[in-house]
Amino acid sequence: MPGLAMFGHGETRRPNNGNGGSVVHGVGLKKRGFGKNPDEEKGLEDVGNGGFVERKELGVELGGNGVVKKVQTKCSTKWLSYGGCIPAMLTAVEEVEDLNEVLKPWEERLSNKERSIILKEQRSWVRTLEIFEWFKRKGCYEVHVIHYNIVLRILGKAKKWRHLRSVWDEMNVERIEPINSTYGTLIDVYSKGGFEKEALVWLQRMTKQGMKPDEVTMAIVLQLYKKAGEYRKAEEFFEKWSESALHSHGSLSSHTYNTLIDTHGKAGRLKEASEIFALMLREGIAPTTKMEEVRCPPDTRTYNILISLHARHDNIDMATNYFAKMKEACLEPDPVSYRTLLYAYSVRHMVSKAEELVSEMDERGLEIDEFTHSALTRMYIEAGMLEKSWVWFMRFHLSGKMGSDSYAANIDAYGEHGHISEAEKVFNCCREVNNLSVLVFNVMIKAYGVGKQYSRACQLFDSMESHGVIPDRCSYSSLIQILASGDMPHTAMPYLKKMHESGLVHDCIPYCAVISSFAKLGQLEKAEEVYKQMVGFSVQPDVIVFGVLINAFAEVGSVKEALSYADAMKRAGFPGNTVIYNTLIKLYTKVGLLKETEETYKLLLASEDGPAIYASNCMIDLYSERCMVKPAEELFDSLKSKGDANEFTFAMMFCMYKRMGRFEEAIQIAKQMRELRLLSDVLSYNNVIGLYATYGRFKEVVGTFKEMTKAGIQPDECTFKSLGLVLVKSGLSKQAVGKLEVSVKKDAQSSLQAWMSALSAVVRVNEISYR
Repeated sequence: MPGLAMFGHGETRRPNNGNGGSVVHGVGLKKRGFGKNPDEEKGLEDVGNGGFVERKELGVELGGNGVVKKVQTKCSTKWLSYGGCIPAMLTAVEEVEDLNEVLKPWEERLSNKERSIILKEQRSWVRTLEIFEWFKRKGCYEVHVIHYNIVLRILGKAKKWRHLRSVWDEMNVERIEPINSTYGTLIDVYSKGGFEKEALVWLQRMTKQGMKPDEVTMAIVLQLYKKAGEYRKAEEFFEKWSESALHSHGSLSSHTYNTLIDTHGKAGRLKEASEIFALMLREGIAPTTKMEEVRCPPDTRTYNILISLHARHDNIDMATNYFAKMKEACLEPDPVSYRTLLYAYSVRHMVSKAEELVSEMDERGLEIDEFTHSALTRMYIEAGMLEKSWVWFMRFHLSGKMGSDSYAANIDAYGEHGHISEAEKVFNCCREVNNLSVLVFNVMIKAYGVGKQYSRACQLFDSMESHGVIPDRCSYSSLIQILASGDMPHTAMPYLKKMHESGLVHDCIPYCAVISSFAKLGQLEKAEEVYKQMVGFSVQPDVIVFGVLINAFAEVGSVKEALSYADAMKRAGFPGNTVIYNTLIKLYTKVGLLKETEETYKLLLASEDGPAIYASNCMIDLYSERCMVKPAEELFDSLKSKGDANEFTFAMMFCMYKRMGRFEEAIQIAKQMRELRLLSDVLSYNNVIGLYATYGRFKEVVGTFKEMTKAGIQPDECTFKSLGLVLVKSGLSKQAVGKLEVSVKKDAQSSLQAWMSALSAVVRVNEISYR
């Protein structure tokens, strides 16, 4: 219909050769989403040159020469930029529900391009599908693969996966062959929709079809591998892609270079990241246009990535170097550049470097964000510059721009390092500006806990509601944990009760803290009382609660109670852990339950951590008491080969051999203990000296006694009894030995020399006699 133009509410107007406009056809269409005829409210406006438009509504007007003109409307600048009839089409499609009527003026002459634009510009995926179906129903249009690509992208962005799959299946039925960009679209929408594995499946399908991703799709795949932490696969994929792609496409875009630099950096391959950056510069990649994805110059982003990567891998000099190179390249560092480097300096306590950057930011009028502000407060605190930290804090406090989260971060910085007075001052500043929040209270309570100021923590908690702040789960949990760790479970109990009444108990953790505290104090009846209260409230215990109770009762030898909680844990369906198994082995050993100990020890052997040396020693102890030499020796040899055997392991084997009269084996163990310097107390020395004395190994007695005195271990009555036996056996009279024993009581230190001289003389005599 030449000379006609479609306007926003279904009216078609014909120019009247400059003599005004006339309505040629009013189709009476229903406006989408409204019940009234829009003409009743809006009316028409004469804009000159023989054209009419509806006031403040349409994006176009038709002048006397039949050209569509732009006017001030609600339709987007992008729509107007298409020119021709497209803005009118888009406006009409948006305003009018009935597609048969709204697209009738253009029905017979819609081009592929115009149909693509109409599909692409819809704000609703539902409307896109309606229009797509309308195109197919008409039968007079070629439905191209590009149209399918557009629909797939819109459905993917809207996360309508069932509809997307249906459209893909339809393509197969209609024999619409997917092209490179089809797969690129699917990879893109699935990856951005959080379905990384599915996106890689589409990549596999693409490669099976003999298609290769373009650079944009390649960059998306790199991001997928990087997000999954599979940096090696990312590198392999890029190497394979670049072998053929670079020959046809030439150099890469800045976005791709940035992705590659970031991928190498996160894999810890800083050398490769720097090499790619150098290649980028050699290729002359320094575009001036903005990247839509990151809205900053790609070259600035590249430097920022390199600064971040080197700082993260503790190469602060290289990070500083790239910051300087950015300036040399006539690029102004952006807030991200400063923020990244400032944080890196702050955690390393590089105060002067950080202050230089702050001065630069001040000169350029760049604001320091709250996160960086609190990081620098922490830097000054950890560097021991408390006064500077306070000056820094006050700068931002007085600016009036601090939020409650920032106050909380500063309180936490002071509190964690025990500066409770400063933490309180920050809290008071926050209160002065009426910025108190539950987080501010929580970190202040935590600070009091660090400073062991338990009563002040309780007072602050109790004052929360008077300040209009309701304690949350963290408030209760923190205070209960503080009181429990401070051996104040009785004080914690009322807060635990109130927490339950407030409906904030979601698990057994706060109960566990109180139970553990009572158990630590030996108040097992109270610990059980809290446990029963917890179960009565239908709060299920976890393996840690059971472990605490099992261990507590095992420590005091209450076998029945400990085993009852072990059985309860099994009934609750909890698998044991190494802590529980080690505790059970300790318990079973105390009461001599060999079978149960062996079964539990096997579970420990099968666990990832394996048995603790204490558990292994318990097994040897049970074997030795029963004179089960072979299993004891097998376990002992295994522990020795792993380097796990300690003094108690050797001592139990020593005692076993000694008890069984296998003196040669016992002497060999004693020799190893001396060589490994495992004799550490008077008891272990006495055992070895006693064995040597009993079996006439006088030279070893003297050697061991010398080692004992050299180690600064004071001999006791048992030691001198064994030494006296040696002297008597060697022919010294009992009266002489008695005098030596009396000298010990008079002057222990000087008497040691007398004992040593007597023993040495005896050994020399014996050696001469032997010769």
